[in-house]
Amino acid sequence: MRKYVIMGVQGSGKGTQSELMRRDLDLTHIGVGDILRWHVQQHTKIGALVRRTMAAGELVGDDLVESIVRERLQQHDWNYGFLIDGFPRNVRQAEFFLESYDIDGVIHLDLPDEDVQKRVLSRRLCASCGMDYNLISDRPEVDGNCDVCGGDLVPRDDDTPEALAARLRDYYEKTEPVLELFRRKECVLTVDARPEPGAVQDAIRSGLDLPPYRR
Repeated sequence: MRKYVIMGVQGSGKGTQSELMRRDLDLTHIGVGDILRWHVQQHTKIGALVRRTMAAGELVGDDLVESIVRERLQQHDWNYGFLIDGFPRNVRQAEFFLESYDIDGVIHLDLPDEDVQKRVLSRRLCASCGMDYNLISDRPEVDGNCDVCGGDLVPRDDDTPEALAARLRDYYEKTEPVLELFRRKECVLTVDARPEPGAVQDAIRSGLDLPPYRR
């Protein structure tokens, strides 16, 4: 059973790389952002709180994120292991995580700030079905319309220059110390996130001594 954490600034490709590993290695991908978006789309109480928080350009509280992760991991549907992104976000959460689970590796996707801004501000989300697009690397066949359901493509509520700047500040203030903690106790693999997704995946597999990525 393999258990990994994947970390990196927003737009570094955590979701893309997690999906490639999930599909090929039978890992369960636990994406905190995906869980929060599901609550927003289903109009739950948590979703309403998340929507208000994002609309204000603020970050979802650590206590809420921690409770969501605890509940998700307690489902124990990860027979071959899991890959979690969006958590832990601070040293307290990292210490809890290390006490509760034996982590096989931490994947750190490294992306310069200028590339982060370019990627994040190019993201679009289908207002109807939630399908993700990126106007740089994954454009829809018809501009402004989802390939799956034809719905309108809109920016995410929190994809604004102001909100992105706040998230980057929070990342460097809180998440960098988490990486330092993992470096002292676990294997941290830092990978350049600028190349195309397949090349990044190759670097991850090589660094973690995993089976080669099958294209």
